[in-house]
Amino acid sequence: MEDDIVLRSDDLNGFSFAAVFDGHAGFSSVEFLRDELYKECVKALQGGLLLCAEDLTPAKEALQEAFVNADTKLLNWLDTKGEDEESGATATVVFVGNDMLIIAHIGDSCVVLSRAGKTEIVTNPHRPYGSNKVSLQEIRRIREAGGWITDGRICGEISVSRAFGDTRFKTKKNEMLEKGVEEGRWTKKFISRVQFKDDLVIASPDIYNVNLGSDAEFLLLASDGLWDYMKSSDAVNFVRNELRQHGNVQLACEALAQAALDRRSQDNISIVIADFGRTDWSSLPAEQQNVVLELSQAFATLAIVSLGIWVTSLLSL
Repeated sequence: MEDDIVLRSDDLNGFSFAAVFDGHAGFSSVEFLRDELYKECVKALQGGLLLCAEDLTPAKEALQEAFVNADTKLLNWLDTKGEDEESGATATVVFVGNDMLIIAHIGDSCVVLSRAGKTEIVTNPHRPYGSNKVSLQEIRRIREAGGWITDGRICGEISVSRAFGDTRFKTKKNEMLEKGVEEGRWTKKFISRVQFKDDLVIASPDIYNVNLGSDAEFLLLASDGLWDYMKSSDAVNFVRNELRQHGNVQLACEALAQAALDRRSQDNISIVIADFGRTDWSSLPAEQQNVVLELSQAFATLAIVSLGIWVTSLLSL
């Protein structure tokens, strides 16, 4: 399994941290990032002080720096490690505190909010195909960098346009071309016309800040193994119905992962649900004054029958 989830509540000046990593071509990149990215974020954010500032511009710049630094270290580590050197990973990181979300996002996982039952999609996937604004921007960036897209994949290989690692689309692009010739995927004449001007896959995150407000019920962060098989509004309604029945985030996480599997999801599924504690689920739509944030996480693959579920200690907003 190449997915992973990290939940932390220390070193960030009262903010909680949740991250979903979706790996590909091996687990090495996720293995490295699960600790290193958090360290880089804490360092760049000055222990969370920048998250508490009225002006969030320095925090957003710091997160850009943290992601780039983590990627640079990962690329060097993969180069020396040898095995899994072509591995990569998407990452969506959420900071929760002070009635606010700050999200740093690369890849095709997604964050949605439930606001009084209405679905608010917060992030957009970075993919080299599609007709939406973000996809068109990614396609243009890749082509301007000297790359090409075949069947929705960069150079016919990878279907995500922002990720950590993936040396063959960054520091080893020419080696990737030579390997393609050896494997018969393209000719020497073809690669002689290719001129790379920049990295094809990048680790520069989109950063969002969202004020929660009194109508925010819960956050749902999940890898594409969920979203490729379930609409965001369906997922939000599913979780609300689960919570209305029992109010248990852990059980809702497990049921949502199983629902995706029942829809024949072919991918790993990683899910984080953060219940903001403002809704009395037994008597909707009443709200209760509760500032507790409960995080639960669920992983699932087609090969796993019993899902691994656990709940962290309660985190204060």
